[in-house]
Amino acid sequence: MAEVEFSIGHKSYTLACQEGEERLLKRAANLLDTEAQAILGQAGRMPEQRLLLLAGLMLADRTSALEDKLVSAERELGRLKANPPRHEVPVVPASLSEAMAELAARAEALAQKAEEQLAE
Repeated sequence: MAEVEFSIGHKSYTLACQEGEERLLKRAANLLDTEAQAILGQAGRMPEQRLLLLAGLMLADRTSALEDKLVSAERELGRLKANPPRHEVPVVPASLSEAMAELAARAEALAQKAEEQLAE
């Protein structure tokens, strides 16, 4: 087993963890320490148990808010998948396509006639 050393608030700790989980434990400890430092900055020194309790509650509150956002985002994603937004694409009427093709043919004929006259 691996051992990880870290500080939370004003106290140092050493915990054992499974090999490969050191980074996760350090990250969790850093999150808890960040909350503890914020509490200490506002309230000053306090007993270890109270500090850990308050820091844990602050993290739990943040986690709860993130879970609420996740549920809302998953609900919106499900709604969008069930009813994808429709995008209207204009369709060119066949009569307009035919008229444009005829104009293009006339323009090509005029261009060819102009080239023949210049060549003479």
